[in-house]
Amino acid sequence: MCGLCGAFGAPDHWSDGVARPGPAQAGRRARAEAANRVLGLYGLRLAAWADRYTLSGRTGRTAMVDHLGTLWPAAERLAGRPCDPLDLAIIVALEAR
Repeated sequence: MCGLCGAFGAPDHWSDGVARPGPAQAGRRARAEAANRVLGLYGLRLAAWADRYTLSGRTGRTAMVDHLGTLWPAAERLAGRPCDPLDLAIIVALEAR
């Protein structure tokens, strides 16, 4: 995965969407659920927690993730291998579900 998405540590990230009325946590949970479809194939799980995300692996290792721009580099560290959501094998596995 390209490291550029994780290079910007700004508190607001484009993946958080535009400000909408209503609870921001609902949108954050929906984004975590969508990311988990891919992360599950790497043995990882993302959960919305306060204004951040918690990324955890099967071994219990965890990482705090501020936004989806920092998700993939953190996922690669926890998984110990490259995590590419655009990998053809991942796309095929998702479509098979």
